Amino acid sequence: MLPATFKLCAAISYRHLRNMTGLRRQAAVTISQELSKFACHSTGPSTWINQVRRRSSLLSSRLEEKPFSETEMSYVKQGEEALQKSLSILGDQDGWKTETVVDNGDKVLSKVLPDVGKVFRLEVVVDQPLDAVYGELVDNMEQMGDWNPNVKEVKILQKIGKDTVITHEKAAATPGNIVGPRDFVSVRCSKRRGSTCVLAGMSTKYGAMPEQEGFIRAENGPTCMILRPLPGSPSQTKLTWLLSIDLKGWLPKTIINQVLSQTQVDFANHLRERLARTVAL
Repeated sequence: MLPATFKLCAAISYRHLRNMTGLRRQAAVTISQELSKFACHSTGPSTWINQVRRRSSLLSSRLEEKPFSETEMSYVKQGEEALQKSLSILGDQDGWKTETVVDNGDKVLSKVLPDVGKVFRLEVVVDQPLDAVYGELVDNMEQMGDWNPNVKEVKILQKIGKDTVITHEKAAATPGNIVGPRDFVSVRCSKRRGSTCVLAGMSTKYGAMPEQEGFIRAENGPTCMILRPLPGSPSQTKLTWLLSIDLKGWLPKTIINQVLSQTQVDFANHLRERLARTVAL
């Protein structure tokens, strides 16, 4: 049913159909129904899936507030698609294998999906409230290169509405240049409802940002981060990060797996250090 849902969403991107209020409402209702079914059948994080479902009418409400161009609407749809795919992957608790477990409890899991490839799942607890983590990852995303050595630069190329942005990210080369510099052009969407935040994204095409000299244009997605207060401890945040990347170029799978799982562990540590410094200031 989900493919049909997105075909319906695709239809409302066309100007002559976008003015049909009934079609907009039908799209919103259909998405809501799909998320309801998913939440009922999932054995995993159904609570935050239900919370995200309450925002499923965002697509139509955006259209009511301000009409987007066909190009802008295509990016909004891509962000929604990344969100839906990510929730589907994380909602399936079967088949995950442990890649890394750190002494502090951080762990990285992985599984291989037929239509995506190998995906990685980081699960950590950050000793900072959700607002602080959300602010750093969303509001201050362009500053990520200041505190994460694995990121050289993050630049917002375009904002579309409240929750969708197009970004260009430059990844730093790994030690010893085992994996050379990569860059990504991504569409990202952020959804926040109560105590649950979902930050989703996937690679996209953006004419104003062609491939850059000295960088291999890699692809990511679907990818997302889920932020929720730790049950019983609102001053701590549970962060789940789904990572799916095609680094392109010729690289042995063993190296790719090692680099990606270590990147997630390093990210958690750098994020904690950044938040600790920010709070101290």
